[in-house]
Amino acid sequence: MRSTRKILRGVAVAAALGITLAACSSQGGAQEEEAAGGGVGGGSVDTERLAIAMITHEQPGDTFWDKIRAGAEDAAQALNVELRYANNNAAPQQATLVQNAIDTQVDGIAVTLAYPAAVGPAVQAAAQAGIPVVAFNSGIEQYEQFGAEMYFGSDEQLAGRTLGERIAAEGGGKAICVVQEQGHVALETRCAGVAEGLPNTENLNVDGTDLPSVQATIAAKLQQDPAVTHIVTLGAPYAVAALQAKTDAGSEASVVTFDLNSEVAQLIADGEIAFSVDQQPYVQGFMAVQSLWMNLTNGNDIGGGQPVLTGPSFVDASNIEQILPYAQNNTR
Repeated sequence: MRSTRKILRGVAVAAALGITLAACSSQGGAQEEEAAGGGVGGGSVDTERLAIAMITHEQPGDTFWDKIRAGAEDAAQALNVELRYANNNAAPQQATLVQNAIDTQVDGIAVTLAYPAAVGPAVQAAAQAGIPVVAFNSGIEQYEQFGAEMYFGSDEQLAGRTLGERIAAEGGGKAICVVQEQGHVALETRCAGVAEGLPNTENLNVDGTDLPSVQATIAAKLQQDPAVTHIVTLGAPYAVAALQAKTDAGSEASVVTFDLNSEVAQLIADGEIAFSVDQQPYVQGFMAVQSLWMNLTNGNDIGGGQPVLTGPSFVDASNIEQILPYAQNNTR
């Protein structure tokens, strides 16, 4: 039976930062495309085939999303699920994709809530239509109000604050937090958290769809403000752009980032990037599909009324050798 119990959210999650868990990314997915049947063939369980829509705010060129999809597709293959993946990083269009999933009478919906004010009402419409919905990756503070039953992702406020505190403990003076999608709730929360841990933090908005522009904007900021000691990027591709920007500007600032891909993992191993804060996107994709399947086939809920955290955890010189093979093989 679906739980209606309300549990206070004060989860003890600080220990998550001490757990080393591997995750990586590869090249980004196509806009508004669908993948049926899990991408590898039929399922391996003897249950009725279910249709689950996964609808994200994936931005073209962002390498993060292949890990989300890999996890979702692996779960779909194992559980005899038809996975219908669609994405649009414009909030109204993402809301339309949710409505399309409702109209086609899917069995369940997994959705990101980067822009809850726009996408949330469509999620609420799905819940009111009797379609179970889980949220993942973004919207940890908003998912319940729109009727999503479960959440899988990182505590972004904790992640940002702990990152800021680490910079401060290591003697950092000033950070710029590079926001590639202005208004994206998870990204803005990360930067707010960084500022909690390191008050001398300034947001720098960039166009995440144009990496040369990102590089130029960061370089210009570093040239204008030599007091910057740390560049904080919110995604792996932007960390690589930040490295080139600091070279262009002749800056000695350290680069730290959220999220991980094979290139960033190697740069951490090489000492070029100080560390990454990882949220395990593969796990998010896998659990979003698996949790819906469990709910639909056995009435299960996961999390006891609270978000299920997939991060944050640090990836740095102390554990990169363990994680690097997974990143290079793009298997986790």
